[in-house]
Amino acid sequence: MTTAEIRERYLRYFESKGCKRMPSSSLIPDDPSLLLTSAGMVQFKPYFLQQKHLEAPYIGTTTAQKCVRTNDIDLIGTDGRHLSFFEMLGNFSFGAYFKEEMCAWALDFSLNELGLPKEKLYFTVYEDDDETIEIWKNLGIEASHISKMGEEDNFWRAGPTGPCGPCSELYYDQGPEVGCGRPDCAPGCECDRFLEYWNCVFTQYDAQEDGTLKPLPKKNIDTGMGLERMAAILQSVSSNFDTDVLRGLVAVGERLSGRSYGASDADDRALRVMADHSRSMTFMIADGILPSNEGRGYVLRRLLRRAVMKGHLLGIEGAFLGSFVDEIIQVMGSEYAELVENRDLIKRVVASEEERFGSTLRQGRAYLQEALDGLSGGLLSGEVAFTLHDTYGFPLEVTQEICAESGIEVDVEQFNHLMDEQRSRARRATQDDAEAAWSTYDGSMAALLEQVGATVFTGYDENKSAGHVRALLRDGESVCTLSAGEAGCVVLDRSPFYAEMGGQVADTGTITSPDGASCARVTDVKAPESGLIVHYVQVEQGSFTIDDEVIGSIDVARRERIRRNHTATHILHKVLSEVLGNHVKQAGSYVAPNRLRFDFTHFEAIDRATLDEIENVANRVIMEAHPVHTYETTLDEAREQGVTALFGEKYGEVVRVVDIDGFSRELCGGTHVRNTSEIGFVKIVSEQSTGANMRRIEAVTSFDALAYTDRMRDELRQTAAVFGVPLFDVNERAAIATEQLKTLQAQAKRAKKIAVASDIRTLVDKAISTSRAGYPVLIYRLDGMDAGSLRNTWDIARAHLGETCAVVLASDNEGKPLIMAAGTDAAVAAGFDAGAIIKEVAGAISGGGGGKPSMAQAGGKDPAGLDEALDIARRMLL
Repeated sequence: MTTAEIRERYLRYFESKGCKRMPSSSLIPDDPSLLLTSAGMVQFKPYFLQQKHLEAPYIGTTTAQKCVRTNDIDLIGTDGRHLSFFEMLGNFSFGAYFKEEMCAWALDFSLNELGLPKEKLYFTVYEDDDETIEIWKNLGIEASHISKMGEEDNFWRAGPTGPCGPCSELYYDQGPEVGCGRPDCAPGCECDRFLEYWNCVFTQYDAQEDGTLKPLPKKNIDTGMGLERMAAILQSVSSNFDTDVLRGLVAVGERLSGRSYGASDADDRALRVMADHSRSMTFMIADGILPSNEGRGYVLRRLLRRAVMKGHLLGIEGAFLGSFVDEIIQVMGSEYAELVENRDLIKRVVASEEERFGSTLRQGRAYLQEALDGLSGGLLSGEVAFTLHDTYGFPLEVTQEICAESGIEVDVEQFNHLMDEQRSRARRATQDDAEAAWSTYDGSMAALLEQVGATVFTGYDENKSAGHVRALLRDGESVCTLSAGEAGCVVLDRSPFYAEMGGQVADTGTITSPDGASCARVTDVKAPESGLIVHYVQVEQGSFTIDDEVIGSIDVARRERIRRNHTATHILHKVLSEVLGNHVKQAGSYVAPNRLRFDFTHFEAIDRATLDEIENVANRVIMEAHPVHTYETTLDEAREQGVTALFGEKYGEVVRVVDIDGFSRELCGGTHVRNTSEIGFVKIVSEQSTGANMRRIEAVTSFDALAYTDRMRDELRQTAAVFGVPLFDVNERAAIATEQLKTLQAQAKRAKKIAVASDIRTLVDKAISTSRAGYPVLIYRLDGMDAGSLRNTWDIARAHLGETCAVVLASDNEGKPLIMAAGTDAAVAAGFDAGAIIKEVAGAISGGGGGKPSMAQAGGKDPAGLDEALDIARRMLL
């Protein structure tokens, strides 16, 4: 079977058992405590905790979840098992079925759907889980094919306390020819003979602080089957990289490099890393992750750079990762539509990062060369090699190859020690993530939603709505009454207030009793759970109790300004993609009453002429008075209609489309104008970078745009008055004044240079000494000079002193000590070494520096040591 056929067969099988097929969640998890989605259960955490429930008739869920794990990144490519990106086939029960059903289905699917021979299957169970052992035996599994294992291998815990339970793992015997050859080889052995392909976790306990295991009221199933591993089994290959999808990516590397897979261990490792990492980076970018120096963006950058380095090792020149991206989209785009939708963006980000990495490689080579230059023996420290690996992306073998050219070895033992420490930190972080995923989840709002029901949002059609109080909170606790002077939260059954989400700020306004006796000022509105609208209020008069009838009224003028700005962001998004290219994707926004901010993917600064074009096109659309309407549809139908989904955003099965008369169609839950003419006009006030490949535009509309242009007019009038010219002659007059200023500054600079040169010649005549080697040398302190001025002094002194001469100059430049040593080529030939001098004197100013024999300089922290530094130089030279 192909990988795609296995995936579909698995999902269809568990659908037939009553499980709901759910789409893969994003690699950006909803849980802020997690860095990346690394397991299928992540999206179902609230269901496992019984804070959300499946609707009938479903008894569970089934997914093919895209996952990224990098805790063993340095092992990827060294064998056929480790991957950074993989698909986890899962099925999950939240109390509806348990061990007997799960074991029976796992065996049935393995034998009858996948056609695995029964005699090749082996099973491990937790050593105290006799119940599961009996279930496997009753299903016809021989006792010799069942192994007991300890807690480390076959017991899952969310953390020291909380949900936990035994596991049962399914293994496939690949045969003794791929094993270690030991007679006691069995599941759990480090060799590749017994390949684990399915893990069934039976979450049935709640671990207490005293170590006891309390049975959960509802027992859960969390299973995961590695799609790539099963593909390897069914395609009769011993490595994930020989399966259809990954072998196709290896072939891309073969074509680009001219190397053959299987001909060399080193080449094979490089080809496997490129195949694996290219898949991770493509999916990560498609889900809204961009390269950066922290968090998940750093993970992406590291994967991408490792792939580039491996390509360079194979002799691939220039940018090449785009070829891998094309193959991945071709093979997997039908299952993951986000790959196709973001093709241009993925390729632009990858190409930009490859170009950027070129400079990092040069910096890494310079760092290594500096380390080699300062080496006194024939061994490079493992710490340097680790820094090259971790900071600059140099694999160990690259560092070893460069060092070998100079006859230098690398301290591999120290390098491996540092790598082990890093690996341990990564594993610990992964474990901490898993624990945090369970321990930090606050289910109070989910429980409140279940208790009071969803709030009906009326704000698309109404500015004022009657409703009833369903819940009151003070300091996070439920109360029966909120009275004047108290702050708290109010939950209504119907509300016109828009809760902050999708970049749009929340509405403000009032909640009042029908007779006006009670009034609460609404200062903020949030939706902590889908369907639950929580109003943050300050009660100004009267009081509110549960079930009170109330009237919610939004600040209409404020809402109108927010709506204008929100619709303007949609127009700007479309215009940016038309003017700059289809790679432009929204990466964030902020919509407030007085301004809008729009973040988007782009790879260079936008010049003024292009910004003007973007603004003009946007205003043309606004003034063409396009009607704006909204409708709901399914996510699949919206994709088919070509509706824009926001980059990195997560959507449910039913989505809301905002359609600006066919000009722009986006998925959006925000509030919008009815016609673009209501916006008035838009003014772009700034454009800037917010990180690698990311830009930000800030703009104003309506009254704020008018105020902005009025301010520009006033500034222009004031400037015209200063120059004493008509309003529209300011530019010409300012240009003339600027040229005049430049001429005066140049004249002043020339005059200063002539004066300085004269002063220095006088200084040289007074302060000149003779070195031990017989050539003239100037050792002097000139405070108030920066490094450039010291170099200029050397140029003048050299012209005055002759062909063989040297200087050591020091300066206290506003509390920052500087020292420079320099000599002519003839002085260097006579023994002068500026770098050696600087190395000796730098300590006197608590600093450091370096350079060549002909010129070197140092900076420091202690200007009080400058005279001592010059004395040291005199002792060395005179």
